[in-house]
Amino acid sequence: MTRTSRTTGNHTPRWGNWMVGIHLPLYRLTNGFIGHHLGHRRTLLLTTLGRRSGAPRTTPLTYMTDGPDYYVVASNWGSDQFPAWYYNLVAHPQVEVQIRNWRFQAMAVVAPPEERARLWQQLKTAGPQYQHHQALTSREIPIIVLHPDKVPSKEK
Repeated sequence: MTRTSRTTGNHTPRWGNWMVGIHLPLYRLTNGFIGHHLGHRRTLLLTTLGRRSGAPRTTPLTYMTDGPDYYVVASNWGSDQFPAWYYNLVAHPQVEVQIRNWRFQAMAVVAPPEERARLWQQLKTAGPQYQHHQALTSREIPIIVLHPDKVPSKEK
């Protein structure tokens, strides 16, 4: 079940905020042992700098891979509003990524139209929920490509 705000078009499931509140600390505490896999989806922690505050903000997101790069989808559950982390990385594209116990810096880039089209085709099988999210909103849902500054290596 979801709740829909009349003013923002927010389609966040009722359990969404509760889940993030549990997911994030468990992922950090266990270095992703708990929280990296959610069903068949894999999650990473994306840390951006707040566009106004400059404070670090961490969000768990599902991700896919494309060669050496990773990509995330700014669907915001099909809301008419972009997620806050999207605005943050547009203002400050240098981000930190954690995948399990790997932490690395990356440059976040909004996929240009032709690359987005190619990645969106991959999402039809890898992340079919995003087709539903796109149907809920009139905005085009951006795909963010995370280009690692260097190949991620395991921290000890």
